[in-house]
Amino acid sequence: MARMPSLYIPHGGGPSFFMTGERKQRYQPTEDFLRSIPHILPAQPSAILIITAHWETRIPSFTGGMRPGLIYDYYGFPPETYLLEYPAEGSPTLAEHAADLLRQSGMPAFVDPDYGWDHGVFIPLKVMYPQAEIPVVAMSLQESLDPNLHSHLGRALSPLRDENVLIVGAGMSYHNLRNFVVEAPASFAFHDWLDQTLASPWEARCQGLAQWQLAPGGRASHPREEHLLPLMVASGAGSDAPGRSIWRGAIGPTCIGAWAFD
Repeated sequence: MARMPSLYIPHGGGPSFFMTGERKQRYQPTEDFLRSIPHILPAQPSAILIITAHWETRIPSFTGGMRPGLIYDYYGFPPETYLLEYPAEGSPTLAEHAADLLRQSGMPAFVDPDYGWDHGVFIPLKVMYPQAEIPVVAMSLQESLDPNLHSHLGRALSPLRDENVLIVGAGMSYHNLRNFVVEAPASFAFHDWLDQTLASPWEARCQGLAQWQLAPGGRASHPREEHLLPLMVASGAGSDAPGRSIWRGAIGPTCIGAWAFD
């Protein structure tokens, strides 16, 4: 069986994929891309480990429940979006295994049996795998938001790819909500830089990502970097093979993208 790649994907804007009207239309290209992901993988994953931009902890943590509840951590949306369901099973075994991989690499890890799945988890997966047939474990960011640390978290987790586990970093490659339109031109410069930086061997890729805030359009695209950090984990889980751009699209006037790491 071919080794599973790791991915960095856009998780969308709240529950927009499951709405109607203009907001649904704005996110339709992103939804179409997410729906295509199962067809670009070498096989159906046995499990999914998804790093979410919406969970930050002092110790890197994994959801360890068998049936994690959903966390509707978006605000001001229609009532029906708070009734969405995603009944996939968790995987306590995978959570413990992933935590052990971090510990074996000298990093602390925690398995949280009670924490649920926020919208950075269940929203994209509900598009990608609507039948909810694949077990899921969510992973937090470490609260320092150190890019180099997150690259090494990914490296520690990379053996999971040989076990048919799909590692997914779920964030947004442009996430300036306060100045969404004003800074939109910066998103294109930043994505050009990301494409160039990610198409490098592992060490150069990680060194480049550690300096992302100096990149053209970097800080303008991410006033706070939590939506970019899942990229560091996904890239870190890759090999020396260059990262691959697997989608470049738009949300309104801004550029958005996704990458795979073999």
